[in-house]
Amino acid sequence: MENKPHNPVFCAIDSADPERAEALAGQLVGSVGGIKLGLEFFGAFGPAGFRHMARAGVPLFLDLKFHDIPNTVAAAVRAVLPLAPAMLSVHTAGGAAMLRAARQAIDSAALAPAPLLLGVTVLTSLGDDDLAALGCSDTTADQVLRLAAMAVDCGLDGIVCSPHEIAPLRQRFGDRLKLVVPGIRPSGAGSDDQKRVMTPPAAMAAGADYLVVGRPITGAPDPAAAARQIVASLKT
Repeated sequence: MENKPHNPVFCAIDSADPERAEALAGQLVGSVGGIKLGLEFFGAFGPAGFRHMARAGVPLFLDLKFHDIPNTVAAAVRAVLPLAPAMLSVHTAGGAAMLRAARQAIDSAALAPAPLLLGVTVLTSLGDDDLAALGCSDTTADQVLRLAAMAVDCGLDGIVCSPHEIAPLRQRFGDRLKLVVPGIRPSGAGSDDQKRVMTPPAAMAAGADYLVVGRPITGAPDPAAAARQIVASLKT
């Protein structure tokens, strides 16, 4: 992946309808910088579906958020590396040994280019009250910073965080981590089930590297036009 993406917008296409997913991908070529494929898509279509979507010729973010014992996660990472994703996610909550196992699995494959290994921190659907219910007394921001520090120590390329944590992450870690940011909502769009959201220009100004946008694009009457409008908003 390039250091400064020309188009930082990745569209999340998590559909179990193959015709809709393929049609969306085709419409968005040239309008987005990449496509994120997550659990719903991969659960429905698996590796074959991923390879089919790769024909669109845009970078693909395989967002499966691996979270298991280190040996299992390393094996899962090795299993998907032949798909050549541009980005691959694991859950930082799996712990340092798990993160190092994922890092080693990629490094030992000696791929060129290798996918960016991203650690998911705190989901954008969670707030401070949700963390408290899980037994975590820290604020969301503090928990993200703690998990990001572990990601740095374990050699990850970047993290997935909400836009609200971008500024403190940049202040503490500088450019050591790529920041891939969901919870992006253009002005006037609803937040849906996301709790920590921000507009695209504000997130990029705060220091995001990549923006993940789903329903504001996929739910629009003209997805490609919606994507272009978001990208244009970043230049004004």
